[in-house]
Amino acid sequence: MESLFFNITDTSFRLTSLIDNEKDSYITRIDISNGIVLLDIALQGNKQQSHKVKNLDRMLAIVVTKRGSGFITDHKTDKRYNFNENSINLFCSSKQDLTVTINQSSSSDIFVLFIADFILKRYLNGNTSSVIDYLYNKLQEEITLECLDTQSIDALSLYIINKITGIKKDDFFNSIVCEQNVLEFMIHRFKLLDIYDNTLSDDALCISKSAKDILLRSFVNPPDIKTLAHLCATNETKLKIVFKKRYKTTIHSYIQKLRLEKANILLKEQILNIGEITKEVGYKHQGYFSKLFFKYYGVYPKDLLKK
Repeated sequence: MESLFFNITDTSFRLTSLIDNEKDSYITRIDISNGIVLLDIALQGNKQQSHKVKNLDRMLAIVVTKRGSGFITDHKTDKRYNFNENSINLFCSSKQDLTVTINQSSSSDIFVLFIADFILKRYLNGNTSSVIDYLYNKLQEEITLECLDTQSIDALSLYIINKITGIKKDDFFNSIVCEQNVLEFMIHRFKLLDIYDNTLSDDALCISKSAKDILLRSFVNPPDIKTLAHLCATNETKLKIVFKKRYKTTIHSYIQKLRLEKANILLKEQILNIGEITKEVGYKHQGYFSKLFFKYYGVYPKDLLKK
């Protein structure tokens, strides 16, 4: 079987058109380096299109669907995994015989990033509960295809993708810059995964999940710790311990994370201004919100509102 990732010979960065030049439509394959390949897809009035992926290397695939829809067919199991408009899907596969299909649509705008497991291997730290180690170990299993995560598109993801696809073929150091942007995108997406310690007792899992479910519904105006513990049928001390052990963060930090992630999505929609978003996610002061957002994402909200 061929390798998807080792196709660069005389250059470290290559753009390849996968369809004939059509007005306002293109599918571009970008070989960034050995181990990182992406498809940049923009189609107008397109018929259904399919692209085969047969690959020797274990890999992750991140599918960002801004417009349109499609599906990935796993020919080893005959299973089909859909990806829909305004979503980001994370797939893992250790044996690839896949077809990526773009559905017929008036407009399709899709970004597919393939990452080989040996890229992840560079960043292993020996902690099985860390996201990178979890994903790498997952890929060492005999998985033909599995969807690990599906979330809505957010403003920061779009911001980074625009940096990745905006690299020009003749840009100096374009491979290095593009790979740096890809790593930034990976860090952002992986931080959103919910990886927890599977050694927790059933009681601790139940308490922590109950607390999380409550906070997901009420993070704009969350209950205080005492009330939250009562709602989870436990005491404050135990709640804090099991929550931090499962989600690797404090309850306060988790509330802040949910607020900032919601703000990120609202920024993508570009309907509300920053002051309105500040209040919408539970903060009183715009300046404080902007500082928190920059600390968490490394970019100010105003920059994500720029067209």
